[in-house]
Amino acid sequence: MNAKRPLIAVLTGAGISTDSGIPDYRGPQGLWQRDPSAQDLVTIGPYRADPEVRRRAWRLRLETGALGAEPNAGHRALVDLERSGLPLRVLTQNVDGLHQRAGLAPRKVLELHGTALEVQCLGCGATGPMAEALRRVEEGEPDPDCRACGGILKPRTVMFGENLDPEVLGQADSIARACDVFIAVGTSLQVFPVAALPYDAVRTGSKLIILNAEPTPYDEAADEVIREPISQALPALVRRLVAEGL
Repeated sequence: MNAKRPLIAVLTGAGISTDSGIPDYRGPQGLWQRDPSAQDLVTIGPYRADPEVRRRAWRLRLETGALGAEPNAGHRALVDLERSGLPLRVLTQNVDGLHQRAGLAPRKVLELHGTALEVQCLGCGATGPMAEALRRVEEGEPDPDCRACGGILKPRTVMFGENLDPEVLGQADSIARACDVFIAVGTSLQVFPVAALPYDAVRTGSKLIILNAEPTPYDEAADEVIREPISQALPALVRRLVAEGL
């Protein structure tokens, strides 16, 4: 009888996508360090209440060009890990869709904070492609409204001040508790409830590996902490895990 192969859960944060040109929020060079007022652009209260905040947010979406970002070596390394045959689930705080674009099967990716590739109306709940909303901004609408009801459009992401989908969070918690290896990549592990996932993994016996440029609250509990650049360190870690069959 074949032995059960270990389940690997990978939690990814903004740090895995910075080499794709998508800025993070909290890091030393993050958006909030350069412009603290930018936090309003991703906070539901100011976004809902202030048209100027929304106009700034739409301009930023155009300027960052997130829809045109390409996966980097870190994203591709996780595709290699999946294709090695080791059971894998990716839990991502990112909303850029780069894991799927790199080639990960969508069913293997759990988007904890939603997706920036779509928009959603705060009024009627209608959804649509972000690319269409950005096209309207380029054509002169600084704050495009919902075509269906005239309501406010936002990315179909979980903004600060909004709750995560309890069903999605429940799935993530189940994966964390069931995995044999939990790898946290490019995340500060400071934003709850997602920051509780490594604790759940360790508490149920998982090995914890952290790849992050800055210290995290879980470093002392980790079996291994890696500080090297993610686009170099993650491919190397994947090669090691595959060679070990772990």
